[in-house]
Amino acid sequence: MTYPDPFSGIPASAFSGRRRAAYDRLGDGVMVLPAAPVLKRSRDTDHAYRPDSELYYVSGVTEARSVAVLVGGSDPRFVLFVPSPDPDVELWTGPVLGPDGAGERFGADETFPTSELRDRLPRLLQDADRIHYRLGRGDEAERIMLEALARARERGPRKGTGPRGVVDPGEILDEMRLVKDVHEIARVCAAAELSVEGQRAAAAALGPGRGEWVVEAAVDGCFRSGGAAGPAYGTIVGSGPNACVLHYVANTRIMEHGDVVLVDAGAELALYAGDITRTWPVDGRFTAAQRAVYDVVERARASAVDVVGPGVTTAQVHAAAVRALTEGLVSLGVLAGDPDALIEEGAYKAYYPHQTSHWLGLDVHDPGDYARGGAPRALEAGMVFTVEPGLYFRPDAGGAAEPYAGIGVRLEDDVLVTDGGHENLTRALPTAAEEIEALVGGSG
Repeated sequence: MTYPDPFSGIPASAFSGRRRAAYDRLGDGVMVLPAAPVLKRSRDTDHAYRPDSELYYVSGVTEARSVAVLVGGSDPRFVLFVPSPDPDVELWTGPVLGPDGAGERFGADETFPTSELRDRLPRLLQDADRIHYRLGRGDEAERIMLEALARARERGPRKGTGPRGVVDPGEILDEMRLVKDVHEIARVCAAAELSVEGQRAAAAALGPGRGEWVVEAAVDGCFRSGGAAGPAYGTIVGSGPNACVLHYVANTRIMEHGDVVLVDAGAELALYAGDITRTWPVDGRFTAAQRAVYDVVERARASAVDVVGPGVTTAQVHAAAVRALTEGLVSLGVLAGDPDALIEEGAYKAYYPHQTSHWLGLDVHDPGDYARGGAPRALEAGMVFTVEPGLYFRPDAGGAAEPYAGIGVRLEDDVLVTDGGHENLTRALPTAAEEIEALVGGSG
């Protein structure tokens, strides 16, 4: 397959269209979107840079130390601040576009060096009624914004104008990002496809006596070989009891005969995330107890995916999974009683403590509300989210759950809502137990 370049491929018209939609919602406000901070790994060593999702979404800008300002009102405009070229700095970190190059590439109405942000930002804010900015970073960009806000408010009382509040930009952008356009869908599909290949690499690397880190290396290496920046989140390889730890990322245990291995991994490709979980038998065959639990989770996954479509709520997707899991827990002998009553009292939560889905896109846990006006929101075509039921029996599980102690199973697919229903973007990776078994150790 051909993977999209991380920083090109979406036309400028798509970004300008997003800005127009943002202006419509801004009114007389101003939105200030700084680049993600450069994070230190230790001393003078940086982490690999990952662009800010909101800044990228409205502008396409991926350079560190950039700031986009969207000015609303009767004459909306896109003002961009970017680092100036500096041969001494570029020798170490690479070339930058500079104001002229960035203005042309990203379609800014005005472009200035980042060094001028402190002087120019107050004037851009002075006529705004509200400023849309994500507080809490505590970095230089935030200090400049707060100084500019203070100066703008000093001038406001004389004219009866000026900012009167700071609002999270997610109030506007979260809803916009929730429904993907055709360019975003293409990228999520590509990330999902590469994530499938990463899971196949994981299955081939499994084996008793090997470290979980060997599987992690196979997954992450596959992602990089496929053109991804790497994993979209810390790759989870949970063998044996670690499969019962929901966000286990240490990956330090030696896999043993009889383990199931839960692998939760997704590629970040062209800034968009995939997210897949499969649970593998390290020996290539599930034990009877493991297979019984696995089949319950697989029924829950299939049931939840099957209900996805426009107009269906996220709560209904979760309810389908919960119903199948609760009925399965009864069939396993772990719970006893009427499934409806057990669901009502939340008896399943001891073994299934999380929700079934989260939004997926530029962020692996993409923004967007799951309820509106106190009611679960209805799905719309263009939304992308995960379906990931699971059952987790801790090693110390006793009573009726004791036969399954230490077994953790989760199955996760990435699903696109379409006009006619849904498309499972990760369907190329099987979930049937027999097919899963056949892939372990590369035998499939």
